[in-house]
Amino acid sequence: MKIAIIGAGAAGIIAAITAKRLNKDIQVDLFDANKGIGKKILASGNGRCNISNSDVTPKNYLGENPDFTSYALKEFDFKAFEKFCKSIGLLLDIKETNKVYPLSNEAKSVTRLLELTLDSLDVKVYLDSLIKDIDKENEKFSIKTEQREFVGYDKVLISNGLGAAPQLNANESGLDFASKFEHSFNPTYPSLVGLHTDVNYHSRMQGVKKECNVSLYINGQLEQEIFGDVLFTKYGVSGFAILDISQVAAYNLSIYQDVKIAVNFFPKLHRNDLADQIQSLFKTAPKQKALDILTGMISNKIAPVLLEICKIPEDTKAENVNAKQIKAISYQLNQWKLKITDTQGFGHAEASGGGVRTDEVDNRTYESKKCKNLYFAGEVLDIVGNRGGFNLQFAWASGYLAGKALVRK
Repeated sequence: MKIAIIGAGAAGIIAAITAKRLNKDIQVDLFDANKGIGKKILASGNGRCNISNSDVTPKNYLGENPDFTSYALKEFDFKAFEKFCKSIGLLLDIKETNKVYPLSNEAKSVTRLLELTLDSLDVKVYLDSLIKDIDKENEKFSIKTEQREFVGYDKVLISNGLGAAPQLNANESGLDFASKFEHSFNPTYPSLVGLHTDVNYHSRMQGVKKECNVSLYINGQLEQEIFGDVLFTKYGVSGFAILDISQVAAYNLSIYQDVKIAVNFFPKLHRNDLADQIQSLFKTAPKQKALDILTGMISNKIAPVLLEICKIPEDTKAENVNAKQIKAISYQLNQWKLKITDTQGFGHAEASGGGVRTDEVDNRTYESKKCKNLYFAGEVLDIVGNRGGFNLQFAWASGYLAGKALVRK
């Protein structure tokens, strides 16, 4: 039997290893457009490699049908992943947050051990090989790269991801191949990404970072609330809270919904209590500028923008700020509303949403329901995980099941 795997990311690599371990006599050819395997593995966790998460459920995923992940996450749960890692000599560091890293704290150690395992199993790895086309004739697949044509494959696994991180040669060719074999797909969008806002004071607040509560509104309805870091940037907002909330925000932007967020700078204080504290501070130093007093509470980059929004001149003394204006200040700090107009795009995204529709793929074998002996795994499917190792865990799990299925006759 001869098998081709398109994409040497997490899903493709574990599929190749699993298939060869089950049947050493089959030929497995693994193709990737990069000069090395696992480029997105190397990029995860800021180079430390957030390789998985020890507490994963379908609730950690978005897509047309997140429950599609259930069987894979059950069959290849975290214990199974840990066992796989030990089998290649990789020890794990499981954090209290459930995020999982290699004990070495280096992503390179992960890809190195995977390379050694592929080599020991005699998996043929073709790097710098961008796949241009896939054909099927007389039950055999052929694959064309820019350099040559490979023929005679009995089965093909498409696991080359989507468009997130094009600087790592990421592309959406998997969707083109899927379409060729009569698959449909849902529109793709950047996920885990910074968000653009429509205000004109971006540059003035650039660099401000604070733990805040962020509320997401879709068409005026509260959709999600997340607490975490918010970083104000030259284009809008980023930070962990924004990356987390960007998944739902970006999806709704892609279907042309009205998307807004509200940032609460003081989530532990009710706005009335916040107003009382501001009023108390102003009474303590009535002759000082309100602007200077506010910088004791918030960044000196935020304070002048805050006063401008509340229509209070910057040189106004504390004693001249009335009760109504103080309420306006406290309301703004509790509900700093921003209209979201766009994302930072695939070039800055950690993952991609959308992809091949999961109702056209078997959730136990990951074989196409449209084309016999064609398989899909990982990010190319319409499944995207939350931040924290969930995307890689689905890639490992779906790739593992595909690898098992690839060797069946």
